[in-house]
Amino acid sequence: MAQLIKAFRMQLKPGFEAEYKKRHDEIWPELANLLKEAGVEEYYIFLDEATLALFAFQKLKEGDTTATLPGLPIMKKWWDYMADIMEVNADNSPKAIECPEVFRL
Repeated sequence: MAQLIKAFRMQLKPGFEAEYKKRHDEIWPELANLLKEAGVEEYYIFLDEATLALFAFQKLKEGDTTATLPGLPIMKKWWDYMADIMEVNADNSPKAIECPEVFRL
């Protein structure tokens, strides 16, 4: 079975490039553990410095439970923590646009 890949795009607010990186360099251990427990094997985020678009992709284990993450308190706390530096929805979740796979080698 092919490994499940989830890709999406988010948007950083101007002037917060260094702060975004700093916060992720210091990701809370309990959040990192929660992501791993939910089946996130690898998680990458890239920044397009010209547009401040963030491109993220996750490699997920079969049977992942990532769909349950938005309902968990630690996830909501992280969203609140990040809301001042990126575009977010009314609940402070990041505005994320899924990117469908169109090619794999």
